[in-house]
Amino acid sequence: MAELKLPDLGDNVASAVVVGVLIKEGDTVEAGQPVLELETDKAVMEAPATEGGTVSKVLVKPGDEVKSGQVIALLGGAAPTTEAPKPAAPPTEVAPPAPSLPEPAGAPAPKRSTAPLPSAPVGQRRLIPAAPSVRRLAREMGINLLEVVGSGPAYRISENDLKRFAAGEAPVAAVAGPPQSVPGPALPDFSKYGPVRREAMSGIRRATVRSMTQAWSTIPLVTQFDRADITEMEALRKKIGPRAEKRGAKITMTAILLKIAAAALKQFPKFNASIDTASNEVIFKEYIHIGVAVDTPTGLLVPVVRDVDKKGVITLAAELGEIAAKARERKLTPEEMQGATFSISNLGGIGGTGFTPIVNWPEVAIMGVSRSSIEPVWNPEKATFEPRNIMPFSLSYDHRLIDGADAARFCRFVAEMLEDPFLLGFEG
Repeated sequence: MAELKLPDLGDNVASAVVVGVLIKEGDTVEAGQPVLELETDKAVMEAPATEGGTVSKVLVKPGDEVKSGQVIALLGGAAPTTEAPKPAAPPTEVAPPAPSLPEPAGAPAPKRSTAPLPSAPVGQRRLIPAAPSVRRLAREMGINLLEVVGSGPAYRISENDLKRFAAGEAPVAAVAGPPQSVPGPALPDFSKYGPVRREAMSGIRRATVRSMTQAWSTIPLVTQFDRADITEMEALRKKIGPRAEKRGAKITMTAILLKIAAAALKQFPKFNASIDTASNEVIFKEYIHIGVAVDTPTGLLVPVVRDVDKKGVITLAAELGEIAAKARERKLTPEEMQGATFSISNLGGIGGTGFTPIVNWPEVAIMGVSRSSIEPVWNPEKATFEPRNIMPFSLSYDHRLIDGADAARFCRFVAEMLEDPFLLGFEG
């Protein structure tokens, strides 16, 4: 009997949902052959077989949640198992009543902290936000997680929290904001007022709920608004367009903004950093990877363009077109969604005069771009108004690290680069 197990799902991917089963009993599979279609938080991917053989039993079905290493099928005429493996628990799960945990032999009993626990709604059990590795360590240390206050966003418990708890130390103050794991107020019965329809959230929408809640409860966000005259830049974009098309690229304003943002991030390194509240340090990244928001039929995805500062605009345009297409076709890999140091969201193709984008934690800033329009601008040399192409844009930032004056200077730098294409060859 051989077990066909799910291969590693990748870094930071705890589990995935089965959206398609590509094998059935009696099929012969080869190692490397796709056997499942899986939906993670941000992408749909195929899971290959880890070995070959004849399928005697398929143990998963569409809708099941699975994790790396889980047995998904039996090969070689193996007898069906009497109990299918349990689906993976989500990273944050409902805590059962406090179990009686055995103390490790010879280990002193951990001291109990007297710090108050975050409250939970009456009649509901408190949710415990902790990674599987932290839960495993808690079991080894004989600690009941119900008694630990996490210091991370939404009271998330870390290994350091466990060590402080075992030593009897007071917990570090958690990041301000409502615990994202605590359910909101109960909804009213909408069906009393008319027909309703319920629809399960997709994996992308669930991920958006988690990341936006974490960002909003973690980051004190401020937005700086500005405008740039892109008349000359737009003329240059149209002029270079045919040359870029010969290389399979389409020059868009987003591609140009990628290059300008990279130059700005080099000039203002704070915007390319992250805050480590545990060690009271600022982490400055010596690479520039920029996430670009892509509107897809299934929700917002943010693939990452890497080493933006080392590439020309035409190369960036080609890469941007490729990852945008992969995002819309749900073919992005988890690696293509990770590692961004800054983000850009361009809604100019849809419309609007301005918006406040939310910073994608652990980044500290994001640029939002709105639709440009022709406006009359006073020319003092000619003493007359001239039609100019004006593009509004915004910059949301983490006020814990970035001050308003820094944000204004960053925006002015971007605006000046947009207004004078000649600067792109020097600063970029």
